[in-house]
Amino acid sequence: MRQFRIGGSLYGENAPELQKVLAAAYERRERALCMCRGDGLPMYIARMGSLYAIKRMPLSGGEHDPPCASYESPYELSGLGALMGSAIQLDPQSGMAALKLDFSLSKIGSRATPTQAGPEADSVSGEARKLSLRGLLHYLWHEAELTVWTSLWAGKRHWWNVQWHLREAAKQMIVKGRPLAETLYVPEAFRAQMKDAIEKRRAEALAPVASSGSGPRKLMIVVGEVKDFEAVRVGQKLVIRHMPGFPFMVDENLHRRLRARFEREFSLWEADDRSHLMTVATFGLNPAGLAVIEEIAVMVVNENWIPFDSVHERKLVDVLARMRDKSVKGLRYNLPPDLPIANAIVQQRDQSIALYIVPTGADDKFELTLKDMIAARPEIGSWVWRVSEGEMPPLRF
Repeated sequence: MRQFRIGGSLYGENAPELQKVLAAAYERRERALCMCRGDGLPMYIARMGSLYAIKRMPLSGGEHDPPCASYESPYELSGLGALMGSAIQLDPQSGMAALKLDFSLSKIGSRATPTQAGPEADSVSGEARKLSLRGLLHYLWHEAELTVWTSLWAGKRHWWNVQWHLREAAKQMIVKGRPLAETLYVPEAFRAQMKDAIEKRRAEALAPVASSGSGPRKLMIVVGEVKDFEAVRVGQKLVIRHMPGFPFMVDENLHRRLRARFEREFSLWEADDRSHLMTVATFGLNPAGLAVIEEIAVMVVNENWIPFDSVHERKLVDVLARMRDKSVKGLRYNLPPDLPIANAIVQQRDQSIALYIVPTGADDKFELTLKDMIAARPEIGSWVWRVSEGEMPPLRF
């Protein structure tokens, strides 16, 4: 059983008095310490309604003991490793992660900003690495621990807690000196009987981009589930689930480029009724009060909200969903598809196992990089599925 030191005393994770202790520590803005190693590792306390939860500090997973529920395998096995120290910088004093973004959160006049729909949108070049829009969505998903799964959670992950975890993760991130949470909008679960209250809270949240003053116009970021794109007189209307009656307008050229750049994601979503298509977009409000998309990217997740980007990854996460062992889905962030990542990691008590999928047509560079990744971490087991060789090998560890 995990133990935490709070206010000088030790508490087990199932201690009956823990919620009361956490409530008091939350008001004091005090850190909890996870006692899996040494003198303890700092954790932060988050509130969800009347309940309190102890959450891992950003980018601290590798510091925890492997059997600890907060442990994470090395970041270099996913696209996150390439961004550490550049696009993502951790302040050890505050525990906040400062992010450098390669997209704008303001707009000057009517000039259209670059979009994430171009073919180079997710590439990394030179030394000045920054988070793409899709990369930010991946990082939010990772820090919200929505990449983690065990069969014990089947049927227990719904949009209301997905939304809460995303919002809490954003509170631990800084963009240009301000909390990302002030710029991020994630719609709450819609209930018809609470329509007026929900719309009032939404209007308050979007107030920063409603200003019509002079100078650059502020943009916000929305993360939500795509319900549909609908043709309108000019362009398209993006309908986001849980936001009825609040459309996002999309320029026709942007929509066309979006469909081309994310053709794989749209085809996976359209072929699988159980999947969800998530979007992340920057937007502002025009003088008429309509939300207008400036930049946009999408990601496909399964019914458990675990991301996947091919039918082979879909098959893998389906198998992992039935396992009691904790698994963590690997994400690409800014990495192009011709470089390998650990598509998932199974975390067992005695050893972590990295799971790699080698796509059909992978070249020598892909194979050599994969070989080096496996050799660099001998303490982590490996499982490889070369798609060109046939069906998925059994997961026997």
